[in-house]
Amino acid sequence: MLPLLLLLLATAHGLEETRSVPILASSSLGGLTTASTFVLEQPRCVFTNVQEDTVIWLVVATVEGMHTFNNSVAPGTPERAFQRFPTTASAYMTLNTTLLNYPCTTAPGAITVLRVGSETSCAKNPMRPTCNGPLPGPGPYQVKFLALADSKPVSETGWSEPITLRTAQPPSSIPTMGSGRSAGMIALTSILSILFAILLAGLVAMLVFGGLDACGGSSTLSKAEAVTVRRYNTHHVYDQPAARL
Repeated sequence: MLPLLLLLLATAHGLEETRSVPILASSSLGGLTTASTFVLEQPRCVFTNVQEDTVIWLVVATVEGMHTFNNSVAPGTPERAFQRFPTTASAYMTLNTTLLNYPCTTAPGAITVLRVGSETSCAKNPMRPTCNGPLPGPGPYQVKFLALADSKPVSETGWSEPITLRTAQPPSSIPTMGSGRSAGMIALTSILSILFAILLAGLVAMLVFGGLDACGGSSTLSKAEAVTVRRYNTHHVYDQPAARL
């Protein structure tokens, strides 16, 4: 009943609701969702019936906050502060910019996405209630774009589908080294390492002792040759006395 009343109230104030809804960016872009962020397509060519200086806000809400969201609550108020989300504020407003930054024509190389939850420096700063801080949990969350002219809502998109963020993997689910396959691989690697070390040690020993044997053999041969060499003197040849003058 309450969502219907909010819709009737928006209609009474002349709020235009477009047929567009926020969507996640193309899957070709990595990191669409993380543990604290998600990436949306920019609302280009969505608000065509408002002035160019109209300010476009992104509304982030819990599923419960989406049903009770009131467009008349201004951004930056305690009810819309990021630092109170989601405990005492079921929705917050962030990433405000003028419609001029969402042109229909896309220039080559232009950034056409919005990363929600990318600001860490202002997450705990109460002086920055419109901070685009990291989301506090996996959600799910629902978002919409709201156009304000002179701080009054003039147009809005529909709510997105629920967006659930990634969750950290618990340590108990991470495979340990004690699993059967890992233990077998460790044992095989250890055995191969030992065998390689033995083989390497044997090769070094062969080279060392082979060198010593070569040196020893050469020394023995030299000694043998020295023993067998004999001096022969001819017995029939004697020194003749010098010729007498």
